[in-house]
Amino acid sequence: MPNQKGLQSKLLIFLFLIPLLNLQAQKLDILLKGGHLIDSKNNIDAPMDIGILDGKIAEVSENISEERAEKVINVTGLYVTPGLVDMHVHVFMGNEPDVYIANGATSVMPDGFTFRAGVTTVVDAGSSGWRNFPLFKKQTIDKSKTRVLALLNIVGTGMRSRFEEQDVSDMNPVMTAHSIKKLYPDILVGIKAAHYWGDFTQVDLAVEAGKKASVPVMVDFGEHDPPNSIESLFMEHLRPGDIFTHTYSHGPTQRETIVDEEGKVKPFVFKAQQRGIIFDLGHGGGAFTWRQAVPASEQGFKADVVSTDLHTQSMNAGMKDLSNVLSKFMAMGISLSDAISRATWAPAQVINRPDLGHLSVGAEADVAVFNLREGDFGFLDVRRQRIKGNKKLETELTIRAGKVVWDLNGLAAEDFKK
Repeated sequence: MPNQKGLQSKLLIFLFLIPLLNLQAQKLDILLKGGHLIDSKNNIDAPMDIGILDGKIAEVSENISEERAEKVINVTGLYVTPGLVDMHVHVFMGNEPDVYIANGATSVMPDGFTFRAGVTTVVDAGSSGWRNFPLFKKQTIDKSKTRVLALLNIVGTGMRSRFEEQDVSDMNPVMTAHSIKKLYPDILVGIKAAHYWGDFTQVDLAVEAGKKASVPVMVDFGEHDPPNSIESLFMEHLRPGDIFTHTYSHGPTQRETIVDEEGKVKPFVFKAQQRGIIFDLGHGGGAFTWRQAVPASEQGFKADVVSTDLHTQSMNAGMKDLSNVLSKFMAMGISLSDAISRATWAPAQVINRPDLGHLSVGAEADVAVFNLREGDFGFLDVRRQRIKGNKKLETELTIRAGKVVWDLNGLAAEDFKK
């Protein structure tokens, strides 16, 4: 009669091997082979293969057999990262005359400017308020391949004009919070206060709405004459987890800077970051200067999140796209992995979307593949001043939800045969 314990041992071994055998046999739609993976959430900065199945990450390991994949994409010598998350853009594009960003020509359609930079998710930074967000959703969000999330402006009509942004009577915390919590909780991830000429009223109303909706507030702070105190903003008005954008701006005169005229980071700035205030780069057309960024970096202060503030007035000037802004960060001495983290897992945490910004098994397959070019490059700030760098990111391939949406050199394509 067979040994019962021996049979039990063999059965346990067999049961243990079943999932391994299934994994070995599992077919894949796409295999990214030979790349160097940077995934800060999972503490990976090493060569790894990535298998994709049914639009999800199916496997991440050092050596996945090519025989298992329907399509093998050779990414040897390239860097593979989660799809980038651009936490500050303006994509409520429309043709309404005489408006600024909300349903106007200053905003851009996301798909034309995202995938070519490795971006798969954008967060519109307050272009719309609760009154016109339904139009924004119908007109842009529902039609975009790019994942479009949004911060809702505390002003009901959003960024229609600088004048309407001063209308305190249209800053409604109750309706703003209701839209976020009850109507569009999967899309609206925060609140925006911007371009206010007065005191702290707009910020305080935005924070009130943020408390009601349990979301962070982003503040574009700096059109006050005389300037309002950013120390007071950081320490008295904002909460830990709230966001200060345009971190490295210098000017206009109404905006207080984080670096003083002697080139020193103001001590309270470090304390604010330690308190939990989030500093967003928010490049834009007028809000990133080497005069602020370089000394801040040299003194150990870095923006928590790297973003573009994409719109028509920024994209063809000092700001090109998110891959270029990350290259600028590296030109100041920041490592590639550190820079990538600030445009993937870091913003995902800020907007409370832990499903984004990483390539864990089961996550949606949003992937960017970069060539880290080496050479003699120049990088501009908004004052068209240049610093030089010897590394620049170039987006080779972008995958959104398991589909190739950008392929610069045909890595995923078949060779032409007559």
